[in-house]
Amino acid sequence: MTELLLARAQMAMFFAFHIVFAVAGMGMPVLMVIAEGAHLRTGKPVFLELARRWARGTAVLFAVGAVSGTVLSFELGLLWPRFMAFSGGIIGLPFALEGFAFFAEAIFLGIYLYGWGRVPPLAHLLSGVAVALGGVLSGVLVVAANAWMNSPTGFLLLDGKPTAVDPIAAMLNPAWPTEAIHMTLAAFAAAGFAVAGIHAYKLLRDRENLFHRHALAIAIAVGGAASVLQPVSGDFNARFAARNQPAKLAAMEGQWRTERGAPLRIGGLPDAARETTRFAIEIPRGLSLLAFHDPDAEVKGLQAFPRDERPPPAPVHLAFQFMVACGTTLAAVSLVGAWLARKDREGLYRPRFLRAVVACSPLGILAVEAGWAVTELGRQPWVIRGVMRTSDAATPVSGLALPFAFFSALYLALGVAAAWLLRREVAQSPSFPRGDGILRNEGGQE
Repeated sequence: MTELLLARAQMAMFFAFHIVFAVAGMGMPVLMVIAEGAHLRTGKPVFLELARRWARGTAVLFAVGAVSGTVLSFELGLLWPRFMAFSGGIIGLPFALEGFAFFAEAIFLGIYLYGWGRVPPLAHLLSGVAVALGGVLSGVLVVAANAWMNSPTGFLLLDGKPTAVDPIAAMLNPAWPTEAIHMTLAAFAAAGFAVAGIHAYKLLRDRENLFHRHALAIAIAVGGAASVLQPVSGDFNARFAARNQPAKLAAMEGQWRTERGAPLRIGGLPDAARETTRFAIEIPRGLSLLAFHDPDAEVKGLQAFPRDERPPPAPVHLAFQFMVACGTTLAAVSLVGAWLARKDREGLYRPRFLRAVVACSPLGILAVEAGWAVTELGRQPWVIRGVMRTSDAATPVSGLALPFAFFSALYLALGVAAAWLLRREVAQSPSFPRGDGILRNEGGQE
């Protein structure tokens, strides 16, 4: 049991760290491509400088993400050998394709970083588009493997072993479309608001700086659009869970009893001993309406499942509530920003809105972390839903404490190095005062 807990803790730490850089790898290239496209369209040097700066930031995040992702792939075999022995031939295709997407992204990122002035402008822009597509494709393909764990297809089970394996059917499993869209939007929202928060903070000190003004406008447009669309994809995810993972939905919503017209709960703390969710605000029939688009639909509660097949209700419910709260806040700020921009573009740069963006800047990343906690914990006690339990998939060997400590220290060092490099890049960001179009450092030098 101790080794299982260590294996799960180590894997959770790997995922929690790597997902930040995976999100950046999906969202940051989109920002730099938009900036370069604006430069080609307008000829303004501020957009060129912005694209260069964001490209350097993308390179730092890509490098750290490559290291953490490589370690993570090796750890799958070390920590979960039984899982990999069972599923490797089934879900190997999306992992292999993700490798191609990753290497293509690396190649085009090299062209983008070192091709300034060496390749035609349109070709340079297209190399950036290839980087952005590679980042999104890498994320979508990894999600395909995770979605298969929630909806295993593409094989037949015979005497406990997979037969008649169809890798394409496994990759195109029923959970993949909704999870892929949800994750992609989450990455754009998280990256957009994280970048917007940095430039909003700079604008609080220098509201007339065109560099930060344009950066904020681009980042908030990408992050805001994704945040507003995210509830729609979340609705599809919830309805999929209602049909295919009813125990997960019950844990997410703190629903203990099977009932028609089930209420939607806001907040609350699930009490496993009393099998109730305390302190929640209940909206009558809300859960039935959202999950099935029918206010009188029946929703299964946790009591309908054996105790050893229930996800842990408190962590799943709290993580889900936190994710929804973060997403709702980002969507609300995005709508306010859109209204301000439509009414008067200068409204985006007023101190009150800038402070709101700074306060919201980490919420996208925190929502991603909480969402992955819901995905992984909500599937428990299964590592492959209905096929293999997590306890049967872990490594049978002992001695995981030492690698856990080593990799924790390694990831801490990587995180500190990335933060230092990005902080230095932000600290040296240029100044484009409004009106003169002359590039200066923040110290005022031309």
